[in-house]
Amino acid sequence: MRKIMNYKESGVNIEEGYRAVEKYRELAASTLSKAVLNKIGSFAGMFSLKDFFAAMEEPVLVSGTDGVGTKLDIAFRMKKYDTVGIDCVAMCVNDILCHGARPLFFLDYLACGKLDAAVAAELVKGVSIGCRETGSVLLGGETAEMPGFYDEGKYDIAGFAVGIVDRKKIIDGQKIREGDVLLGIASSGPHSNGFSLIRKVIPDINEDFGGMPIGFALLEPTRLYAKPILTLLEKMEIRGMAHITGGGFYENIPRMFYSPEAGKKISPLCAVIRDPLSPGYDGGWMVPPIFARIAYGAKNAEENSALSGAAAQTAGDDILRTDAEIKKLMFNTYNMGIGFVLALNPDDVQTAAAFLEQDGFPAWEIGMVEKARGADHELRFV
Repeated sequence: MRKIMNYKESGVNIEEGYRAVEKYRELAASTLSKAVLNKIGSFAGMFSLKDFFAAMEEPVLVSGTDGVGTKLDIAFRMKKYDTVGIDCVAMCVNDILCHGARPLFFLDYLACGKLDAAVAAELVKGVSIGCRETGSVLLGGETAEMPGFYDEGKYDIAGFAVGIVDRKKIIDGQKIREGDVLLGIASSGPHSNGFSLIRKVIPDINEDFGGMPIGFALLEPTRLYAKPILTLLEKMEIRGMAHITGGGFYENIPRMFYSPEAGKKISPLCAVIRDPLSPGYDGGWMVPPIFARIAYGAKNAEENSALSGAAAQTAGDDILRTDAEIKKLMFNTYNMGIGFVLALNPDDVQTAAAFLEQDGFPAWEIGMVEKARGADHELRFV
């Protein structure tokens, strides 16, 4: 008699999927609000905008999507899965925050070769933590088991955030003026960018880093800036914001300046950054040691990074201060200790910095806005 192959024999375990969904329900429930009209398990999530329409003249939905990238490989190798979900939320919510949007809800997408409900639940646990800390609802998501497409034990995670802002309060850089101050808010490390390079230049994730395996330091989740920034918006005008993600300073800070034509910058303004690695710098911002370690690896990749640990960090710090090519590479790839930047009226800077510091978000004056010196000078260091 001919044997009929079932779905489980093809590599997809429906029962394990059911177990994962049951774990997700509890995690999602911890993020719910009265605006949610249904629960996990429906074909789609439903979110009422009634209260927002009553409070705003012209509500505008703002959306963003992103993933965690190859940082996931570090999580798999360290067998620590509960932080990268926070990264996924942060990468999306921090982006929509740049336009003054209050996050409403979040959806995640999880894909793997073979589903392990316990691992999947740890990944979604991080998502639920990120949602709670940003005031977002985990409204739904998808878990895809794709045997033969992803290696067993490997997962990918991406997400989608939706926020809302009154049109008259959208932050798009139009109000930025020459003389405005750029206030940089501390990051927690590389966040979720540049890990393809990190994995090449730091092959041993158990290398000592301040008394812990460096892999754990690299898994420090992306900071969630929504709550302090939304509170700050109620206290003062923020004229521009930038989330420092892939592309580092050079690509992201110029994006805060107004450009009515998508993809084309025509602003007459530029960002002038005080170089924290220059001799005599006293602005408070210090590039965290993890970036010196990455710089050392990038400089010595062909020598397979002969130094490690504290010695590599010390050597990397010297490289950052003396090697212009490596320094440009680092500031064009990583946040270098500054995860979010605000453009503010100079009169508001001290108040903003004090508020953020009190809320656990160290912030420093990292530069100012000046007239651009030609099309190729959107950002420069002094």
